[in-house]
Amino acid sequence: MYRYYPPESTMYERCIALTWCSSCRIYSGAMVHVPRATTLADALASLPPEQRERLERSEARLIAYLDKQYRRSGPDQNYLT
Repeated sequence: MYRYYPPESTMYERCIALTWCSSCRIYSGAMVHVPRATTLADALASLPPEQRERLERSEARLIAYLDKQYRRSGPDQNYLT
């Protein structure tokens, strides 16, 4: 999940959630409600700014990157929560 609107927006609690299946290569996205006080995990926090910006510009690249990270960490670990 990630926040789409800035904190000063009345729509700040509306976030984009992505889910995917690594084995069947299908993903979906939806607008979801996340309370303002909830801090979301940032799966891209450790990346250099250039790489982060590149991934943020392409949903396909973002999914591929997250899928690769998931496969490296193993199915028993959920690093996004």
